[in-house]
Amino acid sequence: MELRGRNKVKAEFSMASMTDIVFLLLIFFMLTSTLVTTSALDLVLPKSKAQTVKRQDVTVSISPNLEFKVQDQVVAEADVERSLLRAVAGIEDAVIVLRSDESVPTGVTVKVMDIAYRNRLKMVLATDPR
Repeated sequence: MELRGRNKVKAEFSMASMTDIVFLLLIFFMLTSTLVTTSALDLVLPKSKAQTVKRQDVTVSISPNLEFKVQDQVVAEADVERSLLRAVAGIEDAVIVLRSDESVPTGVTVKVMDIAYRNRLKMVLATDPR
């Protein structure tokens, strides 16, 4: 008497489910990558060949000895944001010109740029026209 098993295990592998998973992952990463925002600062840098900014509503200056001025008024570093917002109040689409000496550390200049970025203000970094 020969008994055969009714359930035979097949040694085949279906790639259809694997391709479905790959396509789902591809769609997931494509959708999530468009939602990621960069943390870079949006700056409008003027060209340095005789081109000037048409609007200069507010100026912020940083001297070599790290003295901050907002509209020619000396301000402490901790009060720059408050003074800047006060100077920009009431001006629609205000343009801030940042005049920073070349010997000022980049970190100090970026702090002022970050203030403008957080408050959604347009900032232009002044350059030497030479």
